[in-house]
Amino acid sequence: MKKQDFYYDLPQELIAQTPLLERDHSKMMVIHRDTDELEHKHFFDILSYLTDKDCLILNNTKVLPARLYGVKEPTGAKVEFLMLNQKEKDVWEVITGPGRRAKAGAKFSFGDGILHAEILEVLENGNRLARFTHEGDSIFPILEKIGEMPLPHYITKKLEDGDRYQTVYAKEEGSAAAPTAGLHFTPEIIEKLKEKGVKIGFVTLHVGIGTFRPVKADNIEDHEMHSEHYHISQETADLIKETKANGGRVIAVGTTSCRTLESVATFKGDIVEADGWTNIFIYPGYKFKCIDGLLTNFHLPESTLIMLVSAFYDREKVLKAYETAVKEKYRFFSFGDCMLLI
Repeated sequence: MKKQDFYYDLPQELIAQTPLLERDHSKMMVIHRDTDELEHKHFFDILSYLTDKDCLILNNTKVLPARLYGVKEPTGAKVEFLMLNQKEKDVWEVITGPGRRAKAGAKFSFGDGILHAEILEVLENGNRLARFTHEGDSIFPILEKIGEMPLPHYITKKLEDGDRYQTVYAKEEGSAAAPTAGLHFTPEIIEKLKEKGVKIGFVTLHVGIGTFRPVKADNIEDHEMHSEHYHISQETADLIKETKANGGRVIAVGTTSCRTLESVATFKGDIVEADGWTNIFIYPGYKFKCIDGLLTNFHLPESTLIMLVSAFYDREKVLKAYETAVKEKYRFFSFGDCMLLI
């Protein structure tokens, strides 16, 4: 398939620059895949579409304030780091700018010296492998002090409240970007779902910045996906099996939860406790092995994410739904509205 097969026209003014005042008041387009019926609702209506047989699988990753501003030692030249993947305890894959200042062996200082880094290696993709040194056992409290939230490139307005780029259930630190379908949930909605009997399980997939990288290959089969770390617990694996056995639906909240579940089902042949790295690329023709429903935001044209949604439903119908969303002035991308495919 061709990259341009997933293109649609999007007016710039529909790209949401700020989150809504209330998380659960975003619009929700509901698509019934068996009948192609399309409804315009709000996220707080989600309870009407779930039963006590169903389970929701949420990604509990927590976004790191992973953008760092510092200086090169000893010259004092300014540098910017974006931390991507934790490879070992204090060894991270990073994007550096400007790159010419970050050759192997180069040393940098951040936060008036409370954090230091040395470049270990320049990787084939142009990213760097860096070892960080600091006081204390963990780098995460230091990032909370001196780091900034790494918002996607299409968000140009400053985010006043960093918590709005976190889900209310964010727990496991390690993401360079938020699992944005989860941003619509509130503690009250989660409680109401539980009261109705809807089961909730968690997986972890640390979202990489590669999520926002465009597909450059004309033939999408030639595109190489970025790799991201995932974990699924025995408890969540058991919940999914019980849901299936009871005739319920497994509904993935976001493409990251979907990719985690489908990775485990593909690589392990079953839904089991697992921990590893995945670069699974889901596009039309893929046969889903786990999920029965998907809650997701509206994605960039020609992105791997709209390709995944097209694989779950139908490419032409997805693009038609996107055209409807444009016409109805839905808000797009990270802080935008959502779509429930059931």
